[in-house]
Amino acid sequence: MELNEEQIHRYSRHLILADVGIEGQQKILEAKVLVIGAGGLGSPILYYLAAAGVGTIGIVDGDVVDMTNLQRQIVHFTSDIDRTKVQSAKEKINLLNPDVQVHIREERVEADNALEIISGYDFIVDGTDNFAAKYLINDACIITKKPYSHAGILRFNGQTMTVLPGESACLRCIFPEPPPPDAVPTCSQAGVLGVLAGVLGTLQATETLKYILGKGDLLANRLQTFDALKMEFRNLKIKKRVECPVCGESPQITSLIDYEQTVCDLKL
Repeated sequence: MELNEEQIHRYSRHLILADVGIEGQQKILEAKVLVIGAGGLGSPILYYLAAAGVGTIGIVDGDVVDMTNLQRQIVHFTSDIDRTKVQSAKEKINLLNPDVQVHIREERVEADNALEIISGYDFIVDGTDNFAAKYLINDACIITKKPYSHAGILRFNGQTMTVLPGESACLRCIFPEPPPPDAVPTCSQAGVLGVLAGVLGTLQATETLKYILGKGDLLANRLQTFDALKMEFRNLKIKKRVECPVCGESPQITSLIDYEQTVCDLKL
């Protein structure tokens, strides 16, 4: 596709980058990205992918906007309280960039719909806040060979990694099974620094664009952790496990499982 004059102006700061240019921007405009979760992580992800010009963005979320969301879920405004998150997020994207086609699904990702939901997208971004969804997304992406970005936040800490099925370690290579219900406190119990969602979500958006462009080193086989109190990033090398239950040499998990939901993310 050729860029029109308005697009050349809108994306001019991309076009002058040697590793993006017109060809790279065309890749971005032709890309299809699914963001699962329109909350704390999903907000910066959606804003930056839309601003960059990702041509098709899918949004999946079954929740409505609550007052307590507004401390970190910046895609939603006070006037959006009680609206569905997908409708609220779509409205903001449409205002930000009319180039973007937004497809929304007002539902939760579950074992019986996950494979169908992620089909048709080039890259999946996990912006969810519960273990059940995170393991489901990981397994669905491994089974369908869809690359995806994982992240989790709690209190003052966050983590993120990029999974390339068949090439890199997956979530279960590090944490084979989700923790028992109530083993890890939820955000409502332990709290979360609102801006932490912005830091980790922006990293996920960055990884997504790098994947689309085919540039740079992705966070594959690396777990990036962030401690906001120490203002410290750490890169932990991880390996694809041959005995991994979903991506190993003899996988035991070949279909999707619905785990009991415990809200908020992985224990670092």
